[in-house]
Amino acid sequence: MSAAVTSYAECTARERLDLLVDAGSFHEWLPPAERLVSPHLAQLGVPCAFDDGVAVGRATLGGQAVFVAAQEGAFMGGGVGEVHGAKLVGLLRRALRDRPAAVLLLAESGGVRLHEANAGLIAVSEVMRALLDVRAAGIPVVVLIGGANGCFGGMGIVARCADWVVMSDTGRHAMSGPEVIEASHGVDEFDARDRALVWRTTGGKHRWLTGDCDRLVEDDVQAFRDAARALLARPDASRLVTLAALEAEHALLAGRLQSAPEAGWNDGAEDDAMRLWRGLGVAEPERVPELDVGALQRLLPARI
Repeated sequence: MSAAVTSYAECTARERLDLLVDAGSFHEWLPPAERLVSPHLAQLGVPCAFDDGVAVGRATLGGQAVFVAAQEGAFMGGGVGEVHGAKLVGLLRRALRDRPAAVLLLAESGGVRLHEANAGLIAVSEVMRALLDVRAAGIPVVVLIGGANGCFGGMGIVARCADWVVMSDTGRHAMSGPEVIEASHGVDEFDARDRALVWRTTGGKHRWLTGDCDRLVEDDVQAFRDAARALLARPDASRLVTLAALEAEHALLAGRLQSAPEAGWNDGAEDDAMRLWRGLGVAEPERVPELDVGALQRLLPARI
């Protein structure tokens, strides 16, 4: 009998942590009882959360010591403010001191918390700098994306600064969210209400096909756990940012640009995402949305 599936998307931040790491191993730093709240929200008459929407601490994964952080999408969409960002930075800086086997970031965020403006922007920039310092020290950073709010804005950039990105097929990841694109460029450019379009252009399958996601999994906490453990078991779990690595990334982007549809192309037969998938070697791109993860991976085994 197969094990029961627990939807990653439907779990809270702490539920994900409890199920992802070894049972009973999570020890939270600055838990809600510490009442470390945003200094800005109350001034605006906005309700606060006693953990400011993120849980950080230490745990073990498969017996290995790891530092973990999980953003709570139910609080302000997982938006990053001053305290929220400071907790992430503190976790990463402590990793430099204590040198765990890895840092796991369970990302679910719309990006910077607009209520905190520059404080949120500065916080995200500090998270990026601290994350790159951790990578430079040879400590792998794995970002897991599968929450209902996706991973957008500044946190979308943070995710791509990591060694590895694991996504579910229902997860979403991009720089700008659909509503932001629609508000800036109009509904004719991007209709945020077209959920099929949103997932074709920001979803886990698309990100895996284009190389922005290293592991694609089903919406199951155990699948995320297995993927994280497999990545940490690799001899190249820590991928240092070197000239060769940057050149490889540039080659990936150049190849993607070459495969991209021409500006303004649309004959009604295929949208831009499907045409891009075809250029990346997917023989029947129209089938991608309906395929499960295993079937999609069999189409492009070299990407596994």
